[in-house]
Amino acid sequence: MTQQTRDEVGGLLPHDEFRAASEAIVSNIEQVIEGKTATVRLALAVLLAEGHLLIEDVPGVGKTKLAKAMARSIDCSVRRIQFTPDLLPSDVTGVSVYNQETHDFEFRPGAVFANLVVGDEINRASPKTQSALLECMEERQVTVDGVTYHLQTPFMVIATQNPIEMEGTYPLPEAQRDRFTARIAMGYPDPTAELAMLDGHGATDPLDELRPVSDANTVRQLISHVRQVHVADAVKQYAIDLVTATREAPDLRLGASPRATLQLLRTARAVAALESRDYVLPDDLQVLAVPVLAHRIIPTADAQLARRTTDAIVSELVHRLPLPHDRGRSPYDTRPTGEGNSRATYEPRRR
Repeated sequence: MTQQTRDEVGGLLPHDEFRAASEAIVSNIEQVIEGKTATVRLALAVLLAEGHLLIEDVPGVGKTKLAKAMARSIDCSVRRIQFTPDLLPSDVTGVSVYNQETHDFEFRPGAVFANLVVGDEINRASPKTQSALLECMEERQVTVDGVTYHLQTPFMVIATQNPIEMEGTYPLPEAQRDRFTARIAMGYPDPTAELAMLDGHGATDPLDELRPVSDANTVRQLISHVRQVHVADAVKQYAIDLVTATREAPDLRLGASPRATLQLLRTARAVAALESRDYVLPDDLQVLAVPVLAHRIIPTADAQLARRTTDAIVSELVHRLPLPHDRGRSPYDTRPTGEGNSRATYEPRRR
């Protein structure tokens, strides 16, 4: 089996082509998901950052529909896994089967051998089955019977789970949650969007009529474009300061990992590219701090008793941490600078 490795990505796209391709994907998904542009764009940013997405919210708000709409918007291989208590690790990774004709074992690939893997209700599977995703999510490969099989590029796991239903569920361990680049919540639609949903979804499901507007090769080119986004040293240091603040916060007994720092920066590059910038701003890190960091940290017992959520704790840390006033200048930024000033000054703003 020939698999495309992670580094075999397409060439760079011009800025206008990048914008057209990314906006086409967002618009296509919005035919199914009403009034959630920011959520859809963040989900696409995670894909372009070569990460994985955890959608955690109450039932019926469109978690699985968002995952399936993104999968159908890209003409690439897609597999859906319904996580249940009886699901086995071999159902996810694959298994070696004895072939009586060749008198040898041959590998039958599992559901993770696809560009987009949609895992529905991931916390309903046993911890043994959940652990089958650890290697493929981090290393983009699967090892079965001592043989390593590389996964395709792009590769993304989009998992959903219900945070309030505890019957028959197994909470995700910290190692599993840390491999998800971001955690998002759909939230309830506003009345206008819900009315549009009734009109558009009342008789037919628009998901059935959704057609691809991109393909795997185009996504690889988008990923290559995102990798070239410039990050100034001051912004890198700000990312480190954000993550370090979670490790030193008195309300947390486990802060964010170095993997979180790396994924925060990768996602910031993707967000900057989607906003037609070739450089990352501290604002990008501020906006991404909660979705990228909050699901990785563990509050202390006192913080839990005080009903302080990890989202609130991260938001407070972002508000207290001073911003870098000089973001540096992208080598590709052609805008004029002030007299005698070779660097662009960033005027901080608070959310």
